[in-house]
Amino acid sequence: MTNETTTGSRAKFTDPVPWIMLVLAVSSDQFTKWLTVENLLRGESWPADGFFRFTHAWNTGTAFSLFQGQGDILTWVSLGAVAVLAWIYRSIIDPPWVLRIAFGLQLGGAIGNLIDRFRLGHVTDFIDIGPWPIFNIADSSIVIGIGLMLFYFWFLEDKPNKKAETAGIAQDEVEADAGRAAAGPVTGPDLGTPE
Repeated sequence: MTNETTTGSRAKFTDPVPWIMLVLAVSSDQFTKWLTVENLLRGESWPADGFFRFTHAWNTGTAFSLFQGQGDILTWVSLGAVAVLAWIYRSIIDPPWVLRIAFGLQLGGAIGNLIDRFRLGHVTDFIDIGPWPIFNIADSSIVIGIGLMLFYFWFLEDKPNKKAETAGIAQDEVEADAGRAAAGPVTGPDLGTPE
């Protein structure tokens, strides 16, 4: 690894945007979970009825209550996911703002839920919307981060082939101009001298 690559990688991890998003995700997640635990008994909802409620639930599975009872395995998977996200982020040359925000949200969400798993052995969920599984701010941060990444890669990223095609057309124009310049001035057909 060259010194330039190492310096560029370090610069990514000193970029404030992902860190700000990570801190916002973790702090808002932990604060709202604390409010839930302090104000609602497990299984209690506020308001009692309605499409949108706050319901205190324990989740031993993944986001949106999938894979219940697999907490130990999911802790290791979450740690691996954080490491993979950091590696992917490090490998992107000059990440645009949308990816910097996305990675910060995803890492913050993963860390927010990991804090619960290590501290409590389960994740506290509380956002209860209609038939959707109960979730929390960390889950939302992860999903929003993934959504931003997909949006970037599908709609905003310059496609390498498009760049290559554009570069190829520009190169052809430069070569054609150079060829015309080397051939000398363009003259018309010799029509003879006027008499």
